[in-house]
Amino acid sequence: MAEMRDWQGMNTMMTRLLVERTGEDLETWNARIESQKFIDEASLRAWLTEQGVTGYAQTLLVMEQFGYPDFMLASADELIEEQYADRPHLLPIFEALIGAAASLGEVAIQARKTYVSLVTPRRTFARIQPTTRNRIDLGLRIDGQEPGGRLKPSKIQETMRLQIGLTSLDEIDAEVLGWLQIAYELNR
Repeated sequence: MAEMRDWQGMNTMMTRLLVERTGEDLETWNARIESQKFIDEASLRAWLTEQGVTGYAQTLLVMEQFGYPDFMLASADELIEEQYADRPHLLPIFEALIGAAASLGEVAIQARKTYVSLVTPRRTFARIQPTTRNRIDLGLRIDGQEPGGRLKPSKIQETMRLQIGLTSLDEIDAEVLGWLQIAYELNR
């Protein structure tokens, strides 16, 4: 069974990292920042870096001060709906890939602004991205596998070095499902 995640999960993770890395919670940091009266993001980031707050924890605090992007406040369903708003004919491909991934075992579906990541308890193993109005790219994390046949070099993400372009539901065949399963097995 697959668990659907949105940006709220990311926010929870960033909040956890802030506490782990600094020993202080979000409320304490927000109060410290408010007392400094920062007028722009650059000055806040510089101050946070001086305080040893970097990465996701810093991004969280900047968004707390200057506002969250709309996509961070959207639900997973809203994010996916927006991705396919101008290409509804690709939605059945997306849904078939999600169904196939969910049947593999423990999989989390992380919806983002422009793509969806498929994640094992260990790490991301695939990414589904409507790259053009007529194609979905299925990025696959299969370390050591060279491109060939339907497996093309990926332009999606450096950890997803391979991808398969899909333009119709018929293209989700045993080969595609096999590669998806291999990516899952290698990353769980």
